[in-house]
Amino acid sequence: MDRLREIADRLAQINGVVGVCLGGSRARGAHSPDSDYDLGLYYRPPLDTAALRVLAAQLTGGPVQVTEPGGWGPWVDGGGWLTIEGHRVDWIYRDLNRVHRVWQQCRAGQFEIGTQPGHPLGVYSHAYAGEVALGRVLADPSGELQALQGQTRLYPEPLREALIGNATWEAPFILAGARKGAARGDAFYVAGCLFRAVGLLVHALHAHARCWTLNEKGAVQTAGELAGAPADFAGRAHELFSALGTTPETLAAALDDAGGLVAEVCDELAR
Repeated sequence: MDRLREIADRLAQINGVVGVCLGGSRARGAHSPDSDYDLGLYYRPPLDTAALRVLAAQLTGGPVQVTEPGGWGPWVDGGGWLTIEGHRVDWIYRDLNRVHRVWQQCRAGQFEIGTQPGHPLGVYSHAYAGEVALGRVLADPSGELQALQGQTRLYPEPLREALIGNATWEAPFILAGARKGAARGDAFYVAGCLFRAVGLLVHALHAHARCWTLNEKGAVQTAGELAGAPADFAGRAHELFSALGTTPETLAAALDDAGGLVAEVCDELAR
């Protein structure tokens, strides 16, 4: 951790960088020995990417590709993949002005879902606020990240209501539409609808428990551990995909099981 703080302090001296947070599983204490170290570089434009490349080369011992903002897509933004002293360290940009705007939207019960490579469910905008809430601030010369973290640790009730409301109408709706695909044996379409429906439930269960969720990885398992989740939620959700099959009969059976799971979650969310 001392080495990470040293790196974070050097990053915070680069023009445009406001602060640095450790994120991902390392920040939450849910990491494995080979987990990456995700460093969120919270910046305001213009960001001195040339200086970042110089620092990356100093830390790794050679040239490293460090992107311009937007180089990794509209939501992940950009950064660099580094190997420092045998450890994988990812630099991930976050435009702090945008994070503040998203946080204000969260407090107003608003969210959006953006297409992003590597995120099959899409990026839910409130993940930006959750990253700050769950991160470990390593460098914050102005104190701005610490102040924002103090705010985001209280889950906004309007956002909670919006995510629950969205799931309780859309999950049954998308399963009803999947029935037409099941009748044609369209396993691709049905699988997509099931993935979307389960994703909606995952976000709603986290919101119901006032817990941030950041992306799809491991989200079904963590949702199943929350108060309010149906018994064996994770096992039942995963079973939907393992038993999907390709015939109209197996696809319809999977949708029947999914419908039961959705109904149980919606009943709990309505309490």
